[in-house]
This record gives sequence, C-alpha cells and structure tokens, in this order.
Amino acid sequence: MSLGQKNRAKISGVAHWVPEKILSNKELEKMVDTTDEWITSRTGIKERHILEAGKASSDMAAEACKILFEKTGTDPDEIDVIVFGTVTPDMMFPASACLLQTKAGMSKAWGFDVSAACCGFAYSLVIGAQFIESGSAKKVLVVGSDKMSSIVDYTDRNTCILFGDAAGVVLLEKSEDEKLGILDYYNTVDGNGAQYLNMPGGGSLNPPTHETVDKKMHTIYQDGKNVYQYAVKGMSEASALIVERNGLSGKDVGLFVPHQANKRIIDSAAQRMGLKDDQVIINIEKYGNTTAATIPMALSEAVDAGRIKKGDYVVIAAFGGGFTCSSILVKWAY
Repeated sequence: MSLGQKNRAKISGVAHWVPEKILSNKELEKMVDTTDEWITSRTGIKERHILEAGKASSDMAAEACKILFEKTGTDPDEIDVIVFGTVTPDMMFPASACLLQTKAGMSKAWGFDVSAACCGFAYSLVIGAQFIESGSAKKVLVVGSDKMSSIVDYTDRNTCILFGDAAGVVLLEKSEDEKLGILDYYNTVDGNGAQYLNMPGGGSLNPPTHETVDKKMHTIYQDGKNVYQYAVKGMSEASALIVERNGLSGKDVGLFVPHQANKRIIDSAAQRMGLKDDQVIINIEKYGNTTAATIPMALSEAVDAGRIKKGDYVVIAAFGGGFTCSSILVKWAY
C-alpha cells in the first residue's frame, strides 16, 4: 500500500542500546551440545548481549531513548505517540509503552504495544507513519525492544544459540520535502505458520500452571526447517517487490537493512535484489537475533558509520512468527 497522502513521514533520528554482558559461542559450548564453528557457519552469529535480571524491555528502550533525545535535541515532552514493537513486554499489561512513557519522561505521550514477533519494529514503523501522515501527531517514537533471554530455553540448542537482547528507537516527523521519507510498504501475514514458531504458554489458551512450566511452554518453540524455508522465500520476495513496484532496481538501493536472524537468509534476499556486499548491513555476528530490535539497531549503526546519506533509498525487510513479513522503502531524509 502506497503512503502518498499530503503529509509524508520521515525518520529524523535513530539510536540503539545493548546490555554490557556478552554470551559468546564459546560459552554456549559449555551449556549445550554445540560448537562455535557450527553456530557461525549456519547462522553467522558469534555472540549476543544479555540483559541482567530485574531489568526488562522497557528499561533497554529507555536507555535508547536517552541517546536519541540527546542526538536529536528532542525534549521528551515533544513526543505525541509511542508505538512499541515487542514480543517480550515487561508484563501482560500495562503495555510496555506506558512504562517507557514514564521512564523516559514523555509525559504528554500516549502509546501502545505491537506484537508481530520479528516484524514488530517494521509494523510499528508503518503504524507510526500513519499518525504523521494524518496530521494527528507531530512527533512519534517508534520502538523495537526485546529481552529474548527471558523466553529462551538454554537447554534447547536449536533456539538458545540464536537470540540476544537489545533496543532500538527512531523518531518520526513530517518531512518538509515530500520526496523524502517513508515512500511505500508491503506487509503480510500467513497464520498457517503459527504452528512453526510460537510461545504456547502464558496466554489465555494456556495460562501459567505447574504443568505449563514443567513442559517449558513459556519459552520459544521453533520448527527450524519450516521457519527457514518461509523466511528465505518471504523476505526475498517482499524485498524485491517493494523495489520493483517503485520502478527501482538493485543498483538504486543505497542500503538494505534486513532483519538479523540468519546470515544465509539475508544473503538470499540480497541476491534476489542483485545487491553487492557494500549495499547490505549485517551485524548479526555481534548481537544475534534481537527480534524487534534488529532493524532499528542496524539502522542506528549504519547512520553512525556514515553508510546512509540524505537521498539514499533504504530498503527495510523483516519476517517473523505469525508468520509475519514486511518490507518498507525509505528515501533517507538527513
């Protein structure tokens, strides 16, 4: 669906934060039956950051907000809306957006959470853009923050090697130049995939009991083969579609910012678009899959490294449990 209304939303700032503690592949070798070589060759991951006990997704987001507000010179009270993408909210309710509102001093903002697994940030970015485009908000904070270590079973070698903790945030405002900003998006859901990637316990279907805890129903379940096949196909097709339907080709893309779940999946999507290595940002080796945080964190690192310039076409793409899939085309505004 094209975002071509009278106002266009632009990303005017981006920041990220990661915990200090690092869990390396070598340390995982001592915890489960795996090796550094096996993890690296199949996923591209070398290490991941782990948030301390007693801290949650909103705490990481608050740290990222402090950095964002300082970088952009934004008063927290200027924020009108908070859209918080997460699959690991601090608690079932209130929303983590409410907790972040207080922790980051955004006393005039209202907000809500978006649950779309690894598409949490991408979906939240599209939603946030609607507030700017409609004129109902001047400044929107879009968050991707997940404490994946809180729902990982560290005896399951199929999943514990993949995930880490982090937060990323972006600021959305009205673009003064209607040629710059969020140009287009493509979102899909295939609910048939729910059986292959989920956390079955803790909701209204399987509320917490001794039995659900004993069966480890409050941790991630993943059918790796089916998830991988969907991810390769879904993210590759979504990425190519958003470029092609806007009359562009791979050579026009300044930077591809994919969800960081598996390097082989990223490589497949980049190949489908005909991209060179310097057109793709990959930081999965340092952080693993941080779910909703991967894309804003990669954007933040790319900006800090000078890899995105004003006027560049940036393609964002993600896939996740649901199955969810998203691609977004942005013409960078600063």
